[in-house]
Amino acid sequence: MQAWQVHENGEPGEVMRLAEVARPVPGEGQLLLKVRAANINFPDALLCRGQYQIRPPLPFTPGVEICGETEDGRRVIANPALPHGGFAEYAVADAAALLPAPDALDDAEAAALHIGYQTGWFGLHRRAHLQEGETLLVHAAAGGVGSAAVQLGKAAGAKVIGVVGGAEKAAVARELGCDLVLDRRADDVVGAVKEATGGRGADVVYDPVGGDAYAKSAKCVAFEGRIVVVGFASGAIPTPALNHALVKNYSILGLHWGLYASKDPRLILRCHEELTALAAKGAIKPLVSERVPMDGAAAAVQRVADGVTTGRVAVLPHGGAA
Repeated sequence: MQAWQVHENGEPGEVMRLAEVARPVPGEGQLLLKVRAANINFPDALLCRGQYQIRPPLPFTPGVEICGETEDGRRVIANPALPHGGFAEYAVADAAALLPAPDALDDAEAAALHIGYQTGWFGLHRRAHLQEGETLLVHAAAGGVGSAAVQLGKAAGAKVIGVVGGAEKAAVARELGCDLVLDRRADDVVGAVKEATGGRGADVVYDPVGGDAYAKSAKCVAFEGRIVVVGFASGAIPTPALNHALVKNYSILGLHWGLYASKDPRLILRCHEELTALAAKGAIKPLVSERVPMDGAAAAVQRVADGVTTGRVAVLPHGGAA
């Protein structure tokens, strides 16, 4: 089969190599899956760079989120078991962790439903307890993680303010349903959030960016607001001033979604059931901006790493228009 492999750490576009390899052999409790679509996540770039919290042995195949097909024809969502990731024609995954792909979504959309939307659901509902009528501020609102949070926020009845970088991404954020879109390159984000909320600020901030985005968040979070720290796509990990959190009376909440798989996997299934129901009624639908063939995977991962994509990018190992 064909699979992209990383033999040394570095930038995805430089270290990912397409090779002909043997199909992976499932271990105990695992299944072999035909990869119908693989969604590209920022952690795939971190894996290539050797900067992710998990460092699979070299060589490995990246690709942490797929829509796959079992040998008996079931369409499922899975997180492949590294080092046999999803940028390949076949992958392996733990049988107990497979989730049914929603009928309302095609293969590429289903592949993009899991990590980003689960992260959004846990961040907004489990950690921040977002309430109807509250104001939600989403950084990188046109990206894969941010776009999921925007849709989930709207589905929960929140007023959503999206922060993006550039006019093209601003247009995407508006299409996603943001009530207000701010361009961090041109707008005074802090001032605009305060103006839009009558001086109160954002009740919940969803931050997958870190760095300057976090600094701005702390300046415009509301009394008893909650800042959900999801990731550091900017590459800069902030050092929060806890005296500031004390004086302004807001909460800083960390979210490592992967921990739930070991700490309380039942919550992941419950979340998937809710996401499936939301997808069935059209309240959420992953924004898949690109569907690329197998030979375009490395360049696509690099684009995601460089932050120039919108929504989700899916790799289709077997071709077609999934």
